[in-house]
Amino acid sequence: MDTSVLMGLHPISAPSIATSGSEFSTFRFPSGSHIAFQVFSYRSRNNVETCNVVSSQCRLIKNHLSRSAFFPRCNRTCNVVSSQCCLIKNRLGGSAFYRRCNRTFLVNAASGHPLESGPSWNSLKNSLNAFYRFSRPHTVIGTALSILSVSLLAVEKPSDFSPSFFVGLVEAIVASLLMNIYIVGLNQLSDIEIDKVNKPYLPLASGEYSVRTGVVIVSAFSIMSLWLGWIVGSGPLFCALFSSFLLGTAYSIDLPWLRWKRFAFVAAMCILAVRAVIVQVFFYLHMQTHVYGRQAFLSRPVIFATAFMSFFSVVIALFKDIPDIHGDQIFGIRSFTVRLGQKRVFWICIALLEMAYGVAILVGTASSSLWSRSIAVVGHTILAWVLWVRARSVDLHSKEAITSFYMFIWKKVRNSFIFTESGVILT
Repeated sequence: MDTSVLMGLHPISAPSIATSGSEFSTFRFPSGSHIAFQVFSYRSRNNVETCNVVSSQCRLIKNHLSRSAFFPRCNRTCNVVSSQCCLIKNRLGGSAFYRRCNRTFLVNAASGHPLESGPSWNSLKNSLNAFYRFSRPHTVIGTALSILSVSLLAVEKPSDFSPSFFVGLVEAIVASLLMNIYIVGLNQLSDIEIDKVNKPYLPLASGEYSVRTGVVIVSAFSIMSLWLGWIVGSGPLFCALFSSFLLGTAYSIDLPWLRWKRFAFVAAMCILAVRAVIVQVFFYLHMQTHVYGRQAFLSRPVIFATAFMSFFSVVIALFKDIPDIHGDQIFGIRSFTVRLGQKRVFWICIALLEMAYGVAILVGTASSSLWSRSIAVVGHTILAWVLWVRARSVDLHSKEAITSFYMFIWKKVRNSFIFTESGVILT
């Protein structure tokens, strides 16, 4: 569903409603206050997201207005947002038109219930949906699958699939997912204003979560992650969690000498260090030394997995900024996309991934097992071909298309590689 949404309201002085030659409009309240808003087209996959986007941009306008409403005409299930535009009408004779008006609004607007009712089930569903978006599920799934695949590399014989293996695996995955949510949550806390432009559907940017709520969540998850890593008693696991904590904090937090995401090369190195080195090496050593009690040793498959994930991590570091170019430009984030342009960075990413698959094919041909060699060569050839075909169909002028392809890299290409590579090594 395409809809126009309010993107950034700011008090100004202007006469009644007027639309400039660009995309800005102004609105005059009866009390004499004015607001200006910029209209953007935003494609939302569901009404909840659309309502979130709209409500996220409402600034607190203290005119003692007794009621507030978004009207134009009702959508099928959303009686708040129009399919064409979002206008403030009615003589708003006295209430607060505020950012977090979506508490009752969103539940009812998404469900089609009257605005006066607020079913507890819908509230629970809305809360779970908000946390789901806050956790950035593509990173959660990617982290879990990475740890699973690298843990399988420590298995040398069938008897290694013991209860201790599964306990160690669960410990590693749970602790790392807690830390993952801390890292992505802290990034959202530091980027609220940027996300209002780039990702207005996120809970902090939309106003569903207050800053205080965000701080409580990230603090609790970081403490639980480090605490779990400590009580497990695994040195490699705790080192992985603590180093991820330090790098994730330095990447996002806006303090002197920190907020490394402002610097394109340093930001890429942070992501590479966590995704390629820490996850592959330390979680492997967790299984190898803590679970199996063996001597610390990096096998050839682990070295290959680390090298492959280095390609992938650089791609993630570069590609994640392609759909966010507008917000990064506004707020002075000098990403590679801002410097080089979307098209050039996009094809650099595709080239790096194709190179990674080429290396995987060459490594596969060196395998002594015919079955393993066949899986590696055929599997990675198919993945490389699918990636190329999909990349050529991407509309680089569409943020939605670029974002969809970014999710494709996370959910399809990367996960397919993990399962294929694990099968190759275990064969």
